[in-house]
Amino acid sequence: MSETTRTQTGLDALDALFARTRAQGRAAFLPYYPIGYPTIEASLDTIQAMAGAGVDGFEIGMPFSDPLADGPTIQAATQVALGNGVTVRRCLEAVAELRARGVAQPLLLMGYLNPLLAYGPDAFARDARATGADGLIIPDLPPEEADLFAPGCAREGLALIFFLAPTSTDARIRLVAGRARGFLYVVSVTGVTGARATLPPDLGDFLARIRAQTDCPRVVGFGISGPEQARAMSGLAEGFIVGSALVRAGAGGVDAVRDLAAQIRGALGDG
Repeated sequence: MSETTRTQTGLDALDALFARTRAQGRAAFLPYYPIGYPTIEASLDTIQAMAGAGVDGFEIGMPFSDPLADGPTIQAATQVALGNGVTVRRCLEAVAELRARGVAQPLLLMGYLNPLLAYGPDAFARDARATGADGLIIPDLPPEEADLFAPGCAREGLALIFFLAPTSTDARIRLVAGRARGFLYVVSVTGVTGARATLPPDLGDFLARIRAQTDCPRVVGFGISGPEQARAMSGLAEGFIVGSALVRAGAGGVDAVRDLAAQIRGALGDG
C-alpha cells in the first residue's frame, strides 16, 4: 500500500477519507506522531514510512512544555523534541517537507493553546493551510472558546476538532458537535493518553449515545495500541487514533514504527 494522490485539501480531504473508509466497511486509522522525536529528520522519515504503509491520515504532534492531555510516553517524547529545537514554526515547515516528499494523506496539526495564541490564531490557520495541513486539534480549546480559531479555520477550509469524554452529557455532545468541523475526537477513557490492554466495556454505549445526537464522524483516541483493538473499531466508530504505542516504537527506529502501523492497518482489511 502507498500514499494516495492528494487531490483534495482541508475539510474536503477529511470528507473524502471517511467516504472511502465507509465504502470499504472499516474504520479510518490516523496515527499520532510528534515532530522532533527522536530527531526532526527521524520524525519526518517515520511519518513518511507510515504513509507508505497505507494509513489513512495523521495527527501531527506539535511539542509543548505542558501537554496536559498526554500520558508519560508522549510527554517524554515531546520533551526530547523540544530539546531538539522544535517550535510551532518548525512544525509547519515539517508539514511542507512531508508534502514535498509525497505524503498525500490528511495531516491534522495537534497542539496546545498557548503557543498557537502567541503565533496568532488567524496567522496560524493561514500558514497551516499554506504548508499543507488540513486541520487543527487543540486539546485545551473548549468549544465555548471556538471563536478564537473558528473564523480563521473557516476562511482556510480547515477542520477544527473538538473532544468528547465519557462524562459528556447529551447536551454537551450536541454543543461540541455543533462547533466541530471534520470529526469528533472521542476520548475512550477518563484520563490521559496511553496504550491500554483492553478497550473500555462501555465504549460502544458511549459511541451510540453520540450517534444519537449527530452524524459527525467519531474518531476514538486514548488507549488503542494494537491490531486487535483496531479491528474492533471497525464495528464501533468511523476512525481511531493510535499514539503512545507508535511513539514507544519510535525508540526502536523508523522500521519499528512502520511495522506496527502496517500491522494495525493490515488488521482492518479493505472491506
